Amino acid sequence: MADPTVRVLDQCRIGPILTGDQDDLKGGAPVTALFIQNMNPVQVAPEQRKVKAGFAREDLFTCVHEQFMTATAKMADVVLPATMFLEHDDVYQGGGHQYIMLGPKLLEPPGECWSNHDVICALAKRVGAEHPGFNKTSRQIIDWTLQKSGWGTLAELEANKWIDCQPEFDTAHYIKGFGYPDKKFRFKPDWQNIPAPRSNGIRIEREVPRLPGHWDVIEKADAKHPFRLSTSPSRDYLNSSFNETPTSQARHGKPRVKIHPDDLARLGIADGARVRMGNERGEILLAAEAFPGVQRGVVIVESIAPNDHFEGGEGINTLTSSYQAAPYGGAAFHDNHVWIEKA
Repeated sequence: MADPTVRVLDQCRIGPILTGDQDDLKGGAPVTALFIQNMNPVQVAPEQRKVKAGFAREDLFTCVHEQFMTATAKMADVVLPATMFLEHDDVYQGGGHQYIMLGPKLLEPPGECWSNHDVICALAKRVGAEHPGFNKTSRQIIDWTLQKSGWGTLAELEANKWIDCQPEFDTAHYIKGFGYPDKKFRFKPDWQNIPAPRSNGIRIEREVPRLPGHWDVIEKADAKHPFRLSTSPSRDYLNSSFNETPTSQARHGKPRVKIHPDDLARLGIADGARVRMGNERGEILLAAEAFPGVQRGVVIVESIAPNDHFEGGEGINTLTSSYQAAPYGGAAFHDNHVWIEKA
């Protein structure tokens, strides 16, 4: 099997970028390189117009290691094929339960598909990076991780299928109290000692409510943007990898915005009609759906349909803000104001 990582480095000459020597790139002009795994920023990041403009820069070289031809992969200079979860060894901790599960390799990957671990190790070797993990197989890393974490060995996990990490009943249900020396629960957060980003200009210790309650920092509706948009989860798409599968796409259908029937009537828009929705960050086209289960003045676009399922290729995150929300940062995907009109 050919080494796709080495091929990329030889053809596109990003080795000097990764090693810090940029004098021999594009006639001496500085070049920035991105290597992307497990992420689809051209679809999932907020303020999509800015993101797309950034990826379109002439001085940016982008290599994407992916399972699908995502929106980000389509803007890459080079795409490397990635293995899927049945094609490599891995270990999982699922949300909503406390089990460690083994995900063994069951199939040989097609063509030149490589796992994340194999690509990272090949890159490390190419640029001279050293770490014990670069010399281990996936199975060796799983075994090392389990032992160092106190959960036995890979052989034991393979024999038992899973590890139940759930504490005994009294601890799991806080019968014995909470994880403080006095065993009491804390209603009052210690904002000053939370490792939160400060780049958004918010002084956490001064402005966040001292006790749980409403903090009035939402992006409010106004005369120009009379609706508040929530990009809520969907039963059909877990993330932007699942929205590439034909079965999920068939269940989800075309993108649509759920609007209260009274709001549709006030706007003079029929159920199922095309609408234009926007704010200061951009605008998108999609279908309206009458939905009495939403409050008036609030509209919902479920999940994250592929950008190219929207007219013009502008997806829902064209409208979401990149403002870093306190106290931990991260985009406020469900806190956006918008206007809506008949398309």
